Amino acid sequence: MPGLFDPLTIKSITLRNRIGVSPMCQYSYEDGFSNDWQLVHLGARAAGGAGLVIAEATAVEPAGRITPYDAGLWDDDHIEPLKRVTDFVKTQGAVAGIQIAHAGRKACVGRPWAEDYGKPVSKDDPRWWPIVAPSAIAFSPEHQTPREMNLEDVRSIQNKFKEAAKRSLEAGFQWLELHSAHGYLNHEFLSPLSNQRKDEYGGSFENRIRFLLETVDKIRPVWPENLPFSVRISGTDWVEGGWSVEESVELAKKLKDHGVDLIDCSSGGNTPKLGFAAGPGYQVPISEAVRKGAGIPTATVGLITSPTHADELIQNGRADIVLLGREFLRDAYWPLHAARELGVKGDVPSQYLRAF
Repeated sequence: MPGLFDPLTIKSITLRNRIGVSPMCQYSYEDGFSNDWQLVHLGARAAGGAGLVIAEATAVEPAGRITPYDAGLWDDDHIEPLKRVTDFVKTQGAVAGIQIAHAGRKACVGRPWAEDYGKPVSKDDPRWWPIVAPSAIAFSPEHQTPREMNLEDVRSIQNKFKEAAKRSLEAGFQWLELHSAHGYLNHEFLSPLSNQRKDEYGGSFENRIRFLLETVDKIRPVWPENLPFSVRISGTDWVEGGWSVEESVELAKKLKDHGVDLIDCSSGGNTPKLGFAAGPGYQVPISEAVRKGAGIPTATVGLITSPTHADELIQNGRADIVLLGREFLRDAYWPLHAARELGVKGDVPSQYLRAF
């Protein structure tokens, strides 16, 4: 079996190793425009040896932002600043990926620091905007109650995902991920906790997955067949009566049939109350179940910090890629340090060779 530092080829793209930078929101942009912070943040992790660098959740429309400070790709003017990022990431030997997203009922909140602390934006705040979701169910008593999407909204947002995918390609990204996890719009359609529609997009499993499958079908013709296309899911809501791992496996089978190459397996995010204890690798069983049950490559996430643990996950066939989030915030050069610990050769930038 391959190890953490063996290459992985999907379609025409080869990752130099199985280590990826998980998309992590930075909430540091104005009107959706990429800036120097994103260039340095992602560029440093590419220089640090990651095989795949995925840019954070990037909104397909202004109303789909989590906060007023999210990255965006709803306008052609957003393309050129992002191209600065992809150009540099590629020079460092990493693959540039992007996650396109819509926040649904979790939109219009403040940043998780300073005066905002992640609280919903007040209606009398000039930064406020109205939000939409599959059903008119607020995420929490504090959150804004969304307007239930009508069929015109469904078609419009699906087309916005398609247009954002086209712009992603123009911006130089080589890997596209569709965010369908963490309680955001696509996940809201999947889960009975947030989808109580009575039409063809609600009720049965087949109806609840319809919005996502149709969105994939909208994107597929504009995203090149030779480039990887992944979908991030929450494998479970961790709540009785919510979305389950078993449903995730069945969804993954259908996504594979619709041209998706890899399932990025996370969990939770669709309810503020969770009944589980998180620990290192706590989401790995989801990746393993989807990988084996659907016969599709997977990425795994979740408090993975040890190089030997990450290597074991790959060698035992529990995932094809290990995505790191907070650990990459603590250490941009984690892959180089992991290579040393595992006794393999890391891809050290020439400028840093004297230190290694």
